[in-house]
Amino acid sequence: MIPLIDLKAQHRTIADEVEAAIKNVCENTAFILSDEMKAFESEFAQYCGAKHGIGVANGTEALFLALKALDIGPGDEVIVPANTFIATAAAVSHTGATPVFVDCDPETYCIDTSKISAAITSRTKAIMPVHLYGHAADMSSILSLARANGLKVIEDCAQAHGTHYKGKQVGVFGDAAGFSFYPSKTLGAYGDAGMVLTNSDEIAEKLRLLRDNGRTTWYEHAIIGYNSRLDGIQAAVLRIKLRRLNEWVEARRRHAKRYGELLSDVENIVLPKEKPDVRHSYYVYVVRVKDRDTFMARLKEKGIGCGVHYPVPLHLQPAYAFLGGKEGDHPVSERYAKEIVSIPMYPELTDDQVADVAAAIREAVAA
Repeated sequence: MIPLIDLKAQHRTIADEVEAAIKNVCENTAFILSDEMKAFESEFAQYCGAKHGIGVANGTEALFLALKALDIGPGDEVIVPANTFIATAAAVSHTGATPVFVDCDPETYCIDTSKISAAITSRTKAIMPVHLYGHAADMSSILSLARANGLKVIEDCAQAHGTHYKGKQVGVFGDAAGFSFYPSKTLGAYGDAGMVLTNSDEIAEKLRLLRDNGRTTWYEHAIIGYNSRLDGIQAAVLRIKLRRLNEWVEARRRHAKRYGELLSDVENIVLPKEKPDVRHSYYVYVVRVKDRDTFMARLKEKGIGCGVHYPVPLHLQPAYAFLGGKEGDHPVSERYAKEIVSIPMYPELTDDQVADVAAAIREAVAA
């Protein structure tokens, strides 16, 4: 059996360090707003090239609090891609604002920047691109559109740890960026965790208030905030993993390259593409096939794990039925939602396993 992702394999490589770090946090009872958290905030911000890192409880709240810090709320609209996880849109909804969906680019699966202008109205306040599957969105076009229309930009980097765009880590292009450290992420915690990056002193100061009940001193609160703090145990784990992030991303890229070599001549399957100005981090390796159910069943028969990211575009989700979305609104996202399949991708895959997965794919497509 080759699973879609194998967190146990990764844990075995760092188990002693993780257990020592957790023990240290427990012995020092350094659980909330701890030195471990502050160190990880600084280290991750430095890794990405951002001025500030603000640790929060999870990736969804990273986006939500970034929106709140930018004063986005009821009556506002935020442009988001139709092809992504619901947390992107939910963060907008939690502020009281309305997500406005835009179709995905046919090659990168990220937001189609050529369709953003048509979605902008007098109520639009921000664009929230998602660096999907580890491929960066077209930030130059997005920033140009934002400047021309007086809009904020919040990057959803939940799937893009280690992704580069034009030589820089994603997360430093917009007004703010939200990261998730959900356990399965390229940089994953041992529970929920998230972070907001920003180069703005003002936004950072507001975020630190928002995540900690608006607290200025122990019992003084400047604003009505939220309880959304990155705990010390997760920060300690993430500090250990951050030291290996570049190594893990390079391993993912090697696996992706090998998949490409082994499957380049296979018909009836579409492999992921990498734009010349992007360094893809391959959070997931997504292929497209026409008869997905049969394809996945054949892979599973051969012991190959697979999954779907994501089977229902956001405009067709029951949760957003009240917005009136319908079939045909975003045809590329709708078509791809029926074709996309994620195949095994994690750093600890061996060369033999990659070859076995590729061989099983060949047979599944040809059968």
